[in-house]
Amino acid sequence: QGPVCTNLGLKPGQRLTVKGKISPNAKSFVMNLGKDATLLGLHFNPRFDAHGDVNTIVCNSKKVEEWGAEHRETVFPFQKGGTAEITFAVNQNDVTIHLPGHQFTFPNRLNLSVLDYFDTQGDFTLQSLSWE
Repeated sequence: QGPVCTNLGLKPGQRLTVKGKISPNAKSFVMNLGKDATLLGLHFNPRFDAHGDVNTIVCNSKKVEEWGAEHRETVFPFQKGGTAEITFAVNQNDVTIHLPGHQFTFPNRLNLSVLDYFDTQGDFTLQSLSWE
């Protein structure tokens, strides 16, 4: 478990940029955005080799203990031992995830008006967080 941020206050039109280092022997890492640890609007989980997925980004949402349907992206711009810069742009109805050379959106399934919570877990060391 990496750092946890609360009271972020991210609203539609704002962006959160995360920079960090991926472990040389990484299996997967996670970034969560939501209201708190029990209401996750976006669970962002790049998997190098975990849970039967190889080089796949799995996204989901979680309401208390209930996960939604998994969304898979096969574009995988991450490298073990490399650095990563990921920007989450918050829109009214979804979040646009900007990766190196690729972007995709994930719907705001929980209709959260503000994203207050962010955490990272797994094989990723957070170097900087910025929002605008």
